[in-house]
Amino acid sequence: MPHTTRLLFLAGSAREGSLNKRLAKLAHDVAEANGIAATLADIGDYPMPIYDGDTEAKEGPPENARKLKALMEVHHGVFIAMPEYNASVTPLLKNTLDWMSRVKVEGEPPLAVFKTRVFALGAASPGGFGGVRGLTALRQTMELGLGALVLPDQILVARANEAFDDHGHLKDKGQMDLLKAVVQRLARAAHVMRGAEDGA
Repeated sequence: MPHTTRLLFLAGSAREGSLNKRLAKLAHDVAEANGIAATLADIGDYPMPIYDGDTEAKEGPPENARKLKALMEVHHGVFIAMPEYNASVTPLLKNTLDWMSRVKVEGEPPLAVFKTRVFALGAASPGGFGGVRGLTALRQTMELGLGALVLPDQILVARANEAFDDHGHLKDKGQMDLLKAVVQRLARAAHVMRGAEDGA
């Protein structure tokens, strides 16, 4: 895998001690261990007001939406680990995506930052379903709302409060192997899309 393919890793939670932050960090570490250029970011470092059309009309998208979009633009694939809130997307992540979707650059097609990258999803949940319902909602937002290419491969970590060892790895070898496979597939797909975008 060419080291010039860059992956961005995010969690849909800003909470200290978040299980999904642990999953995003582990996926990031897997990428780095495989020689893939990787960045771990915390969307809690990009606070934004609740989306409001009047606010947008008066002030435009917040600067942090522009900064996070710019960060995404220098990566070719994005891994998002998200907790499930009432069988849906976390308000923090949804609001972040909503604001990013409103950042417009003259001459740039709508939603270009989402349509020209590959995404992979994961979830860690204390429950037995592993956050699958939340990822279903997120997939709908990403694919139908933002026009993103989301890999069918995803990782669900059920009973996640007991799933990580003291080194931050998943105790279950099968889950660890699945995470590695998801990261590698994301890197390969991002490389292919990058080649298509570059005309290679």
